[in-house]
Amino acid sequence: MRIAVAIPCYKVTRHVLGVIEAIGPEVAVIYAVDDACPDGSGSLIEERCRDPRVRVLRHPENRGVGGAVVTAYQAALADGMDIVVKIDGDGQMNPALIPLLVRAIVRGKADYTKGNRFYRPESLRGMPAARLAGNAALSFINKLSTGYWPIMDPANGYTAIHAAVLRKIPLDKLERRYFFESDMLYHLNIIRAVVHDVPMDAVYADEQSNLKIARVLPEFMFKYMQRFFKRYVYVYLLRDFNLGSIYSLFGALLCLFGLIFGLSHWVHSAATGQPATSGTVMLATLPVLIGIQLLIAFLHHDVSHVPTEPLVGELGDGAADRP
Repeated sequence: MRIAVAIPCYKVTRHVLGVIEAIGPEVAVIYAVDDACPDGSGSLIEERCRDPRVRVLRHPENRGVGGAVVTAYQAALADGMDIVVKIDGDGQMNPALIPLLVRAIVRGKADYTKGNRFYRPESLRGMPAARLAGNAALSFINKLSTGYWPIMDPANGYTAIHAAVLRKIPLDKLERRYFFESDMLYHLNIIRAVVHDVPMDAVYADEQSNLKIARVLPEFMFKYMQRFFKRYVYVYLLRDFNLGSIYSLFGALLCLFGLIFGLSHWVHSAATGQPATSGTVMLATLPVLIGIQLLIAFLHHDVSHVPTEPLVGELGDGAADRP
């Protein structure tokens, strides 16, 4: 199997050469994408790197990490690669893990793999407390948004994907900035791809992150909710109508009825000074309680329907079909 590595390059001149040097012989091609880097990452690689596997791709304008990875994906597909690994050029991802990252794909057990720094407590040493809490919160929201409930650490950019599965992803619709990894998981769930986590340690070099949590958090929350509703409409209303659809629709309607009914009578009681009767209270409370139970049943249904059958085995050029 021909393995390619995609390295988005933006302000990584201090580490990118070391990252390339550490990539093992199992990799056939290395795509270094200069994303209009102000430090000239592409020129640095061309001048100092003697590895014949390296190809420098250039963007005339900055497209973000997602845009850089998409450019590398397109080049890998054009060159007939079998697996594409994405690794950052800032030295925070160990290239020695590439064989471990692609193992499940080669064996036909997964379509997409990604790093998980939360797998072992020892892996979290050195991770700032704020980043630890933020990643934990985003992981739960990502589960709800993408439908991959067993997956943690959604912002982890150390990933690998089978080229046959990559061809099914609408690359032109992927997010171009920091939401790229989460958006990728959303699109993978739509096509029912199998995703596996691969344990890895958290490593922090001296590169400064361009991601400002306070600035992107509201944007991330909006996009997570947007992806959840898009996935819900497509999976539970358009492509199929199942028990999960019934649970969610009736649960939402009952909660909405109970809240509106209860709120309107509470406002009426406050305005007239007359307390609501016990029957009115029960009529407002009971639909909410039943609705919450139905929504919990919907979540249980969603959790139990995480994709488990890899697409690779169904595709003609998949790893599982090869001798």
